[in-house]
Amino acid sequence: MNYLNKKTVEDIDVNGKRVIVRCDLNVPIKDGKISDDKRIRESLKTIQYLIDKNAKVILISHLGRPHGKINSKYSLRPVRDSLEHLLNISVKLSKDVIGTDSKTLISSLKNGEVVLLENVRFHKEEELNNPNFAKQLASMGDIFVNDAFGTAHRAHASTAGIANYIPSVCGYLIKKEIEIIGGALQNPKRPFVVILGGAKVSDKIGVISNFIDKIDKLIIGGGMSYTFFKAMGYSIGNSICENDKLDIAKSLLEKAESKGVKILLPIDSVIASSFSNDCDFKIILVNEFPQGYMGMDIGPKTIELFSNAIKDAKTIIWNGTMGVSEFSNFSNGTLKIAQAVADTDAVSIIGGGDSAAALEKLGFADKMTHVSTGGGATLEFLEGVDLPGISCLNDK
Repeated sequence: MNYLNKKTVEDIDVNGKRVIVRCDLNVPIKDGKISDDKRIRESLKTIQYLIDKNAKVILISHLGRPHGKINSKYSLRPVRDSLEHLLNISVKLSKDVIGTDSKTLISSLKNGEVVLLENVRFHKEEELNNPNFAKQLASMGDIFVNDAFGTAHRAHASTAGIANYIPSVCGYLIKKEIEIIGGALQNPKRPFVVILGGAKVSDKIGVISNFIDKIDKLIIGGGMSYTFFKAMGYSIGNSICENDKLDIAKSLLEKAESKGVKILLPIDSVIASSFSNDCDFKIILVNEFPQGYMGMDIGPKTIELFSNAIKDAKTIIWNGTMGVSEFSNFSNGTLKIAQAVADTDAVSIIGGGDSAAALEKLGFADKMTHVSTGGGATLEFLEGVDLPGISCLNDK
């Protein structure tokens, strides 16, 4: 999808206007404390721009899965406290979303002030994209800014429905995602290499299908590689495998070959006797897989093979880890491939989710051109699927 022509927050006059901003402030909270504020920090550029331009800023977000019911466990109060600290201003938190308290707070907002509405998912109408609920949200503002890329693949009231009623543009975070990912998809520098990992082939079928005639090399690691190996007739022991996707895996290999796209699969594996960090493990060639073991990471020969394939790349998109990277004994493959990507001068895009978390943990996130804030949204963007939270925005 081409979203490069969407209006941004800079294309519209916000001075003195009530601006509703859909952020992704869905941060992990434990014992009332935020353990990772990255999503909040990613939202700051748009919020600060609106403050500086004398807008009346109304922030909307969800937190967790309260299933359409008010639940104090999912209150945005800790998020409000974090925003106050990061913005160094007072941020009011409403007790409701479209009720008396939110309307009272918004009516008293002065230019440059900020109010955060309580968790929008306290209303079941949010995820149902109820038109009446979306209309009530829209009635509280003059302009809608969507900056929640992580929820852009969901047609909810606060991500898409609201855009039916007031002028709608994207914020800086969505602008960045569109420009970097969209730009790489439309006009990649070559060689163009895609690296896919993670557990499931089913999560990546759309990505492979969309890229198969656009890329030069496809590298497949992680648990999903064992579905391909089984489709090729290899023994895979107790490794993870989607048996209902064997035919698809086989057809993808055949399609790549017919298109002249080089697919690289692991040639050796680190295997273990059980799914834990502290267990017997050894390195084997993939065609010598013993019974009773499962694949946990790519081996040293594969690391060398993949690294050599990466070193001359000019555009790299990576989604999914090379092994069970949350276990220290099986994070080496992901670590070494991250190093190989960091050593290139390629445009390197990390597709959110587990791969982004792993690179953050391993200390490589700041060595990549762009680490996407989306998980499912990034995958669907890479698949070429319509993202309702972006397609609803006004064109330039």
